Amino acid sequence: MSERLYQDLARKLVDELASGQYPVGSRLPAERELALAYGVSRPTVREATIALEVRGLVEVRLGSGTYVVRLPDHEPATGFDVSAFELTEARFLFESEAAALAAAQITDEEIAEIEALVAEIARENQDPGGTDKADHAFHLAIGRATRNQAVYETIERLWYLRHNSPEAALLHEKARTANVKPVVDEHTAVLEALRQRDPAAARAAMRNHLSAVLESLLFATEERALKAARAEVQAKRSRYMRATG
Repeated sequence: MSERLYQDLARKLVDELASGQYPVGSRLPAERELALAYGVSRPTVREATIALEVRGLVEVRLGSGTYVVRLPDHEPATGFDVSAFELTEARFLFESEAAALAAAQITDEEIAEIEALVAEIARENQDPGGTDKADHAFHLAIGRATRNQAVYETIERLWYLRHNSPEAALLHEKARTANVKPVVDEHTAVLEALRQRDPAAARAAMRNHLSAVLESLLFATEERALKAARAEVQAKRSRYMRATG
């Protein structure tokens, strides 16, 4: 398999760290600057930064930037894991077709189970410390409804990677911290297409849902940075008002 863009960028940044271009304590160029310098997209820069963060080479400080905290060792760089963007792209391709297959043969009992899981997703979203257990179960239930064990096990594996690939898990954690949660309306649209036994509608609803997941991952870290910057500005304004009031 050829080198993925973010891996190529991550390796170049590792080489620059090793060469001393960015010493410990220094800040990397802004995301926009790196994207222009290397001719890649900002999401690619974000994936590369996460890959370095997972390895303990950099630290992302909200509202401030990405700082070097450790230089790479002399041994050759290890391989990279599955990124959250790659994983969501795979889910888009695979789970959309799984939803279409499930719609053609789902039972009333399975629809009732999925409906209960949508309600549970809504409840989990109200819990500040909530998890994605109901969301996970929702997608596995659709996999089971395909009546195809290979399809079910593939979806199960994709979710395993979501939780256990360090790079994917880190970005999903950032998204959760930025209050990005499963959208009930998107899951409800999938449920209704399944209830209608409409494969085309189920495929489209799942594609819409996973496209939205991808967008939420793209902007999760930006939203966190914006919130931190706003909070910092507000704190400075408050201090100024107290000093001059």
